[in-house]
Amino acid sequence: MKKIFTLLVIFLAFSISAQTKVSGIVLDNTNQPIPYANIIFKGSQVGVVSNEDGRFYIESPNNYTAIIVSFVGFPDKEVKLPKLVNYDFKVVLTEGNALKEVKIYAGKTSKKDNPALDILRKIWERRRKNGLKMFKQYQYEKYEKVEFDMNTIDSAFMKNKLFKGMEFVFKNIDTSSVTGKTYLPIFINESLSDFYGDNEAKKTKEILKANKNSGLGNGDGVNMFIKDLYNDFDIYDNYLNFFDKSFVSPLSRTGIDVYNYVLTDTAYIDNKWCYNIVFYPRRKNELTFKGDFWVNDSTFAIKTINMAVTKSANINWVKDIYIEQEFEVLNDSVFLPTRDYMMSDFALRKKEESKGVYGKRTTLYRNFKFDEKKPEKFYKEEVNYIDNSVYAKSDEYWEANRFERLNKDEVGIYKMIDTLKTVKRFKQMYSLVSILGSGYIEIPKWKLDYGPIFSTVGFNDVEGWRLRAGGRTYFGPNDLWRIQAYTAYGFDDNKFKYGVSGKWMVDKKNRVIISGGNRRDVEQIGASLTTTNDVLGRSYASSGLFTTAANGKLTNINLSTVAVEMEPVKNLTFQLGFSYRTLESASETFSLNYFTDDTFTSTASEVKQSELNLQVEYTPKRKTIGYGVERREIDSPYSRFFINYSQGFKGLIDSDFDYQKIQLYYKQPIVIGALGRSNFTMELGKTFGQVPLGLMSVVPGNQTYFIIQNTFSNLNFYEFVADEYATFQWEHNFNGKIFARIPGIRKLNLREIIGVRGVYGTVSDENRAINASGLVYQAPEKPYWEYSAGIGNIFKVFRLDFAWRANYRDIPDTNNFTIKGSFGFYF
Repeated sequence: MKKIFTLLVIFLAFSISAQTKVSGIVLDNTNQPIPYANIIFKGSQVGVVSNEDGRFYIESPNNYTAIIVSFVGFPDKEVKLPKLVNYDFKVVLTEGNALKEVKIYAGKTSKKDNPALDILRKIWERRRKNGLKMFKQYQYEKYEKVEFDMNTIDSAFMKNKLFKGMEFVFKNIDTSSVTGKTYLPIFINESLSDFYGDNEAKKTKEILKANKNSGLGNGDGVNMFIKDLYNDFDIYDNYLNFFDKSFVSPLSRTGIDVYNYVLTDTAYIDNKWCYNIVFYPRRKNELTFKGDFWVNDSTFAIKTINMAVTKSANINWVKDIYIEQEFEVLNDSVFLPTRDYMMSDFALRKKEESKGVYGKRTTLYRNFKFDEKKPEKFYKEEVNYIDNSVYAKSDEYWEANRFERLNKDEVGIYKMIDTLKTVKRFKQMYSLVSILGSGYIEIPKWKLDYGPIFSTVGFNDVEGWRLRAGGRTYFGPNDLWRIQAYTAYGFDDNKFKYGVSGKWMVDKKNRVIISGGNRRDVEQIGASLTTTNDVLGRSYASSGLFTTAANGKLTNINLSTVAVEMEPVKNLTFQLGFSYRTLESASETFSLNYFTDDTFTSTASEVKQSELNLQVEYTPKRKTIGYGVERREIDSPYSRFFINYSQGFKGLIDSDFDYQKIQLYYKQPIVIGALGRSNFTMELGKTFGQVPLGLMSVVPGNQTYFIIQNTFSNLNFYEFVADEYATFQWEHNFNGKIFARIPGIRKLNLREIIGVRGVYGTVSDENRAINASGLVYQAPEKPYWEYSAGIGNIFKVFRLDFAWRANYRDIPDTNNFTIKGSFGFYF
């Protein structure tokens, strides 16, 4: 996403076509805008609906001399077009006497005696009896085309010296038929696939046959940005998910509460009598659409639907979303999808003149087959399958197999980008964008990346100011092996630290990966309860620049690991690992000492421990990009179940303790439609055997000014320790549902978040007995809990959380109330 936003300043476009084009505004006789009016070219079925500000844009490749504007409560108005291209057109509708005897639905429509709602109820009754859901099994061929275009670039910007040497790109500009804005195509991705579905088993499978893309990069990063464009959707569902948000479908059973519906027309379409219903939101700032649909009068199946997200919707960086869906009549009762079109206008601001990026997806369907049952194993998802031949299809193959020919803009993308990549100035810009997006500086000559640059500077009480430099091998996003390393220096302790790790995928089919590494550094132990074998993993709490209190409870750690993992089933991973670590206090004000004899007279300050562990992780519905040793996750909600069993061996490599530890982590996101999203997290753990402070489970506190997941905002480090624990966290984001109903606040598009966190834990007598650290063990035997309320989407990027302790409020040098923040780009 950062790449796309940075590239907003690279490309320009201006309008040069000669079709019939009209943009303007629809007003009433008091000069007030009329939202959701219908505008069509006279003598055609080409039409649009004005937005909530009354503005519209309509275009056709044919020549027309007039438009017809209509809205309930007003007579239709025919407006002559003085020329083929007309901008800033003003259409004024006046009330007419002819409609005085007619029941009129204007503004908020009634929920009683509304014929549109009677039709909507019929649609609900037949929703599971229409289209593909009528059959036990189905299959079809699918062609998908995704395109990115820069838009709304004026001629003054085009003459900027920044683009010297790249003027040739502006030969490819055109005008959008949806918004009327000029655009410059910069990326295109095409794919052909076979899709299979089994309604009885509730399983689907898509087999990619061919893929071709051109543009900026290899497509992986762009695919992450447009992941929601690839999401399939069913207009009959109650909620449609785009950009991590749940929009209320106009066909939803809850639609009556959020939409106005008006029956506006009837007509024959493909020899089928259909009703036309216009819909628009009852309130602003909610995740809703405006538009219209045609529905058959007997099957109550949708024939066509057009809808656009309202500009007031609480969604960031997206100015417009426009969707078209068409269905064909297979026989008297079966309507099948033939074409989907979705266009999103990504922009930093929602103002009409702001520059942005179009993301457009066109999907075509053909060759439907029904009730051909496939064996159950057919639907088994491949773990790491890649067929490189699908990316190497010839131009002749594409000419023969595309469902429709590319237009001149799309054809020009392939040539334009190839030429652009040879321009030195563009390559410099692209490198800067890549650095900001990934955090790494590419060194192609040596096949290395330097970084991450955002970890260069740190601070803590032991090291003082800390500088870090690191890098990784990088031949491409799908490398089968990778080595990473870093070194750091603290100016107060005058010590160098380092870390190095490597991983190699020896079996691509089952993702068998061998890994190992070593790290010597200063770390905040107990920054999280559930541990992993990430040898280079280091919490922000270890060297955060902004902290709420001094923290000297840091540890010198020397950690070596070796592990092997495999993924025999999609999203089910097993890992067997061995580690050896030494732990010693890094501060004179903090101790990890423990008694070493039964008389409790001898102590040791260093912990030496070897450990064997087995980890199992299951992440159903997780989506990833790539097939190399490292993959990137798509930020879609998925559950996570993680269990870790550890066995400590006393005497092995001079190890100090013999123990068994089991840890369980479970996270469950729940999307509750228009009410937002909840996240439930639970952690359980128990250590069997005698262990010192360095091997105990420390309840994670947060002494920074920032929100850190799975920590307790009002706890200090080492405030609670345990060898047996259970935590529960719940957070719910309403996505602005409440603020949208408060006048004066709704325009800010703020989002409300609430949360509760609690922990229960105990410490055994034998572990208390060997404690010689000077830290008095306090376990939350009476469950500790805190609650929070937050405001998100402040200036689109900030979030503030306000957290209160609910108990343990009398402990010295602790916080009963904290304010913490975070920064990020979210839709």
